[in-house]
Amino acid sequence: MLFAIFCTDKKDHLQVRQDNRPAHVEHLKAIGAQLIFAGPTLADDNESMNGSLIVVDFDTRAEVDAFVQRDPYGQAGLFESVVVRPWKKVLPQGPA
Repeated sequence: MLFAIFCTDKKDHLQVRQDNRPAHVEHLKAIGAQLIFAGPTLADDNESMNGSLIVVDFDTRAEVDAFVQRDPYGQAGLFESVVVRPWKKVLPQGPA
């Protein structure tokens, strides 16, 4: 089942993001094909990172929650909020 993970950074935490980015990227890579897509969200200036959007494919919500808990960004206190929602891919048609 697909899950969308919406993370919002705390204000003035860009350095925390930068310091933990390599570990965060490795955390994402570690789940292989279960990672559908991931990337930062941007402020209105189209440059400043202010959060993350990650879509993953896990069997259960408990697996997603465990994945989120292990994220180095979260462990470093980067996020103001994290919202996880089941997600259904509609378009484009084809594999998730």
